[in-house]
Amino acid sequence: MSADPSRKIILGSRGSELARAQTAMVATALQHAWPALEIKLEIIKTRGDERSPEAIEPIDPRAGRKGLFTGEVERVLAAGGIDIAVHSAKDLPSDAMLGLELRALPRAPVDDVLIRKTAGALASLRQKAIIATGSVRRQHQLRCKRPDIEVLDLRGNVPTRLRKLMTNEWDSIVLARAGIERLGYNLSTGYFDFEGALLHVEILSRDEFVPAGGQGVIAMQLRSGDEKTEAIVDAVNDADTLLCLRAEREFLRRLQGDCQSPVGVLATIENNEMTLRAQVFEEGNATPKTGKVRLSLCTQEPEKVAEALYCRMYGREN
Repeated sequence: MSADPSRKIILGSRGSELARAQTAMVATALQHAWPALEIKLEIIKTRGDERSPEAIEPIDPRAGRKGLFTGEVERVLAAGGIDIAVHSAKDLPSDAMLGLELRALPRAPVDDVLIRKTAGALASLRQKAIIATGSVRRQHQLRCKRPDIEVLDLRGNVPTRLRKLMTNEWDSIVLARAGIERLGYNLSTGYFDFEGALLHVEILSRDEFVPAGGQGVIAMQLRSGDEKTEAIVDAVNDADTLLCLRAEREFLRRLQGDCQSPVGVLATIENNEMTLRAQVFEEGNATPKTGKVRLSLCTQEPEKVAEALYCRMYGREN
């Protein structure tokens, strides 16, 4: 079915600064593809937005962030209150909500970055240095790389986390490069100005800090069978990014993992071949299990690539 370029569509998103910036990127892409399209933004408050960053109650790691950051937006989408939900793909649970499907904008850099108040790299930090991060995966990766440091939990949106670095006696924090750059900060020089303070940046190795599944991807979620919206969104969908996202999500699903699991998984495509790498930290073992497969997408769906990697690493199907 062809798209109706004169229709109005409603984008739904969380209200954080980063979520709004990512939704604006989707709106800009859609407007460029469909100049006559009327676009409205609906901000949806989620449990994660209502929850204080200082709250001490634990998050169930098996639940991931579904009820916190994406579940309410998905429910509004499924009920027809919005046409497209915009998410950070890494926040989405690996088990997709029935009746919804994904598209993706072109992927941003997937790297994690170390942010310091003084110049220097992770290797140059003092013994017993304090690093804060909200990611269980990053916490394991940091302890593996530097077992002598102290790793603290970190909550809040990106600006809040940067302010906490400035006001605490911490040596550094670790964040996703894509989120910082989408807020308008240029990391290419190795430093950036945040509210009048100079912060220094090290881009961490993707080999040692394998990113979370979906990191750097803005996901656009729509209702299955909504052919008019599908035709509009498909004009801005990046096919390779979506293929990589499907492979990463399938690997996480087979592990029963989510964004709170200590798992890194990254898919790349070159010459119609997909390489999928994973790094899994298992309980009681400081050294991660790793694996890699490379298969042709001419003969394999991305989910089959994920299955092949899972079987290579664990010798069984799930």
